Amino acid sequence: MPDISLTPISGVLLLLVMIFAGRAFRENWKAQKDGWQRRAWLFGVPAAGCFFALVLLPFTP
Repeated sequence: MPDISLTPISGVLLLLVMIFAGRAFRENWKAQKDGWQRRAWLFGVPAAGCFFALVLLPFTP
């Protein structure tokens, strides 16, 4: 397996995507308007992916 690591810039970008997608997920979940489940998945999957990338991948200085 090749060495995969995050640079500080990519870590910040992943953090920003996680924040904005997570906020959109939460707003859709609370509002529960028509089609909210599809939008929740649309925003929840990237937020979860960014979270796991930040948690599991090491950072390089």
